[in-house]
Amino acid sequence: MNGPDLKSRLQTEARDAGFAMCRVTGPDAIPDVPDRLAAFLEAGRHGQMGWLADRASWRSAPSVLWPDVRSIVMLAEPYTPEHDPLEDLAHKDRGVVSVYARGRDYHDIVKKRLKRVARWLVAEADCEVKVFVDTALVAEKPLGEAAGLGWQGKHTNLVSRELGNWFFIGAIFTTAELEPDPAEIDHCGSCRRCLDICPTDAFPAPYQLDARRCISYLTIEHKGPIDEALRPGLGNRIYGCDDCLAVCPWNKFAKSGRDQRFAARGDLDAPPLATLAALDDAGFRARFAGSPIKRTGRDRFVRNVAYAIGNSGRADLLPIAQDLVEDSDSVVADAARWAVERLRRARD
Repeated sequence: MNGPDLKSRLQTEARDAGFAMCRVTGPDAIPDVPDRLAAFLEAGRHGQMGWLADRASWRSAPSVLWPDVRSIVMLAEPYTPEHDPLEDLAHKDRGVVSVYARGRDYHDIVKKRLKRVARWLVAEADCEVKVFVDTALVAEKPLGEAAGLGWQGKHTNLVSRELGNWFFIGAIFTTAELEPDPAEIDHCGSCRRCLDICPTDAFPAPYQLDARRCISYLTIEHKGPIDEALRPGLGNRIYGCDDCLAVCPWNKFAKSGRDQRFAARGDLDAPPLATLAALDDAGFRARFAGSPIKRTGRDRFVRNVAYAIGNSGRADLLPIAQDLVEDSDSVVADAARWAVERLRRARD
């Protein structure tokens, strides 16, 4: 071990870099993940996310991903919204973007901070490091639970007694040997608010998620038309969904995000559906530069906008939907035809 002093100074450096929590675990701390992941994949609950199945063994065990790892530093940074995002669902002529995607792309911000902390650790402990933010073969949430950041709630997201569940997670794998922190235990109790509020019944049971029914998956990862039976449940959510996060009672302890770059951009705070529907590829790229939304591409995003228009019940949006029926992308055109039919039925 490099001693408690190194760990204490590491946590101070992490706080100075902007992280709200810094905890440590070991590479062998998540022995149940291989079986859990295998069951998830075998049931097909990953949908089109084939990358979850690719190199599943790497994702299941940190030491398979990097045999030299000795300690894993898990860090958390809040992005708590200033108002209840569920209130935005009432404005049917406007789109609802998941809170985490309303500001600057968190991957860039968090990774920059991770690299700062990692460089400090290398200088102090003469070790090797690797940093990860949500895009590599790392089981961040189980590792976060093992390190004591929080526990995986019934909605499968990480919940903290100190931060609620509005926070990003980053990981530093290192060859330095650091004293691990105790794992967090489950504090959900009998509460099931997150399960009951899900508009598409994406939770087959507590602590289980079927991504194929999850609005976040459907609006971001799923390619092609969305199942017609699920489309009404999307409401006006056009990128992600925060319902299960927003109702968690542990959010009473949530801390405000320190970095204003996570705050909502004006054009992403309940943007008008009519404006978004008119975006071509160039307009989409320009509008969402620096945003994680850009990764979905114009066609998938406008597909979501068309579904939201169809769910709006707003007759004044019917011409907008009719214009999209002629869209060059067949999936957008299909979504627009569905929207036109829905709006006509609502009008008549």
